[in-house]
Amino acid sequence: MKRHVPSSFRKKMIAAVFGLLLLLVFAVREAGAEVKVTETGDKVKVEINGKLFTEYNYKEVQRPFFYPLIGPTDCNVTRNFPMKEVPDEERDHPHHKSLWFTHGNVSGTNFWADSTGKVIHGKVVHDKFLEISSGKDVGVIKSQNNWVAPDGKIVCSDTRTHRFYNRAGCCVMDFEVTIHASNGEIVFHDTKEGSMAIRMAPTMAVKGKVAKGHIVNSLGDRDAAAWGKKAEWCDYYGPLEGQVVGVAMFDHPSNPRHPTWWHVRDYGLFAANPFGQHDFEKKPAGVGNLKIAAGENVTFRYRVYIHKGDEKAGQVDAQYREYIKEVK
Repeated sequence: MKRHVPSSFRKKMIAAVFGLLLLLVFAVREAGAEVKVTETGDKVKVEINGKLFTEYNYKEVQRPFFYPLIGPTDCNVTRNFPMKEVPDEERDHPHHKSLWFTHGNVSGTNFWADSTGKVIHGKVVHDKFLEISSGKDVGVIKSQNNWVAPDGKIVCSDTRTHRFYNRAGCCVMDFEVTIHASNGEIVFHDTKEGSMAIRMAPTMAVKGKVAKGHIVNSLGDRDAAAWGKKAEWCDYYGPLEGQVVGVAMFDHPSNPRHPTWWHVRDYGLFAANPFGQHDFEKKPAGVGNLKIAAGENVTFRYRVYIHKGDEKAGQVDAQYREYIKEVK
């Protein structure tokens, strides 16, 4: 005997099945919308929503660095050299490797330059990872490193926490580094050669054979005039494969000597440097030295914000205000 199914019941069943299908679709979408951080032998890969954002290079290097750095237009915003040789790129300053943190004189040892031939400089040596984690909204790489002098002595150590965010229409990365005077008192000496640094893609630079970019800071200083100035943030923007892209760096208000000085050059070097007062302000040598007593530590926090357009289109100042509310 054929049973009669009321039309109202059929409608409810269809609606329920349709609802379950929608939930399944959203679940699949949510599963793919994430920051995935994966250790892959000699690197740690960071992917956001299935696309490569960057790779953390930490083995057999002078100092850890991130390369490439893929912005919201799916293009690398940093110079490829010396990791990869491509046309129209200058081959100066081989120690300018994409995105990195170090300093030119720590208790007499140069950690900024690469060793060449008989000239041996200090190395920042990866010790261990404290955390590698993925997530829907944020991924984390936390590491411990030793700053090693040419004679093998450990000058100091650091703990670095890198956070990568899942944000629509832009790319956001936080860099927090705590310097530990783990082996006695240390001095970050006054020099322009430092510290939280990026080397921009050639077309984004202000000067160079393919350069068409610009620099601007939070006080409105532009291009070459921004070098050596103190500011809350600095933005470097220019054309990249047909679209204008900008990279802003934010100096957190909790940082020593905030707002920082900017060692930002028109040829593409872009660095926040709280230790270069002598060079930037023509003051007596050593006035910008920072001592850290044995057993003590100092923490610096920065955000790298990669956006479309210039500083106005990217709403850089508004993003900076959000950053200082968000990161306490």
